[in-house]
Amino acid sequence: MNTIRNPSALLAAAISLLLAGCAAPPSMPQGAADARRNLARLQADPQLNTRAPVALKAAEAAVIVAEQPRKDRADEQALGQHLVVIADRKVEIARALAQTRFYEDQRRTLSEQREGARLDSRTREADQALQHSSELQQQLDELNAKQTERGLVMTLGDLLFATGRSELRAGTANNLHKLAIFLDQHPDRSVLIEGHTDNVGSEEANLSLSQRRADSVQQYLISQRVASSRLGASGKGESMPVAGNESASGRQMNRRVEIIISDGMTSLR
Repeated sequence: MNTIRNPSALLAAAISLLLAGCAAPPSMPQGAADARRNLARLQADPQLNTRAPVALKAAEAAVIVAEQPRKDRADEQALGQHLVVIADRKVEIARALAQTRFYEDQRRTLSEQREGARLDSRTREADQALQHSSELQQQLDELNAKQTERGLVMTLGDLLFATGRSELRAGTANNLHKLAIFLDQHPDRSVLIEGHTDNVGSEEANLSLSQRRADSVQQYLISQRVASSRLGASGKGESMPVAGNESASGRQMNRRVEIIISDGMTSLR
């Protein structure tokens, strides 16, 4: 019979094994499974899975890294979530690139078929998209919206308001009515309404007046059934002149309401 020579050592070993068994095993980071499913759908799409091989390979590598089990420690979990975000972005980049190349291939095929042939349904869709773009540009022209560094800006002069007042004058809301129709037809777009003044009067009074005027325009659009969640109103006072305040014409140009129209993908909030 073997004799236990060091019972304390055996007990310590047993406790270590017990603690090791109780420790939480490494687990796959949250969201990694979703990234894998999104990648699998892209890989299974016959129209997209061969059009961006380099990006798709990079996405696959990122997902594999993101799927690696992580220990139940804060730093490990944070790293895991960071890798999941990277994997998600790699998959979306691969999908976007593949879709772009798919559309380019479609366009090339349609161009080859157009000569002497009847336009098929895909050509009609392209024509409809072109017509929609043309109609959109026409609407923006009617609104007199200009492309600036801040985006599409529609400028309304001071004729909307009486001197020192913030109530809309009767019969002056024609352009605002056109804007309401435009926003009704393009529910993905939102607007930021900014009130501006000249430097006549105190800075505090001008700031308050510009805010009230911006609010009046916002309330008009709401009355035309534009959702308030799509509208923002801000008074800038005399802080953003577009002309010198030394002349009457310059001051008139500075008394304005600017409406910045979103591009339909990016919120102005």
